[in-house]
Amino acid sequence: MDTELLIRARELLENLTPLKTNCGLLCGGACCEADEDGQGGVLLFPGEAELLKGESWTEILPSPMPVNGIDYGMSVCSGRCDRSMRPLGCRIFPLTPVFTKDGRLKVRTDRRAWAMCPLMPAGIRGLYPDFVSAVQEALTFIAADPEGEAFLRAWQDLEGSYAESPFLL
Repeated sequence: MDTELLIRARELLENLTPLKTNCGLLCGGACCEADEDGQGGVLLFPGEAELLKGESWTEILPSPMPVNGIDYGMSVCSGRCDRSMRPLGCRIFPLTPVFTKDGRLKVRTDRRAWAMCPLMPAGIRGLYPDFVSAVQEALTFIAADPEGEAFLRAWQDLEGSYAESPFLL
């Protein structure tokens, strides 16, 4: 993947979060913690594992979602990251990419977020609009690269395998 596109996508979300304030204060940073089984983590976008090498706050593990035979990895955080280095998957949470039937890339709330994110009942309309726009733009950068687009489509397939909630949009 074109590293410049990845970096531009990450930069768009450097200082934006789902709310104008630190949403982690509402849930105690639940999305930064492993679950009771010690599982959990965030999928790494193509090229991110190289950016995170040597970071003490994360462990890079195999991903449950190889794309075209490539395992980009998954970051499992110790609970306290260097926010300037956090993975793009953390930066876009609780949103997820979705390609429409006509091939357009959009964002919606991630089905997996229902287990931990108190913002979910408000849906996408409850999120800071600048954040939603920046996530859309960041994912558009990723999709501009063929490897990035394949990754986003695989992400959508994985997310789609989870039970649907009536409050997705």
